[in-house]
Amino acid sequence: MVTVIPFNRDQAFLLPPDLKEWLPEDDLSHFVVAAVERVPIGTFDVAARAGGKPQYHPQLMLALLVSCHAYGNFSSRRIERATLRDVAVRVVAANLHPDHDTIATFRRTNKVAFEAALLQVLLLAHKALL
Repeated sequence: MVTVIPFNRDQAFLLPPDLKEWLPEDDLSHFVVAAVERVPIGTFDVAARAGGKPQYHPQLMLALLVSCHAYGNFSSRRIERATLRDVAVRVVAANLHPDHDTIATFRRTNKVAFEAALLQVLLLAHKALL
């Protein structure tokens, strides 16, 4: 007799899941989040707006871009899609889903600050390997 593992795609979570627990402890995403928290973000441009939709925090956007670039994902549309499909990206993005236009605008308006922050993250990674 053949036995199979039963499954139910309609089963809801009894408690909200902690996505960080779905990743191994040594996943790159954990390092990226910790490294970006150590990077000063004062040079990032945040548009002063009186109203409208709230903006994403520069630290979140930076971590999202660094993480996706580390995995070779440079397209804003693919990054947006990854925030919905990839658990590691969802962890980095705090389960938020910036659209591709927001991602591209952040990258374009903060090009110099992003490059400097990326260098700092790479230096932290180099120190961690030593």
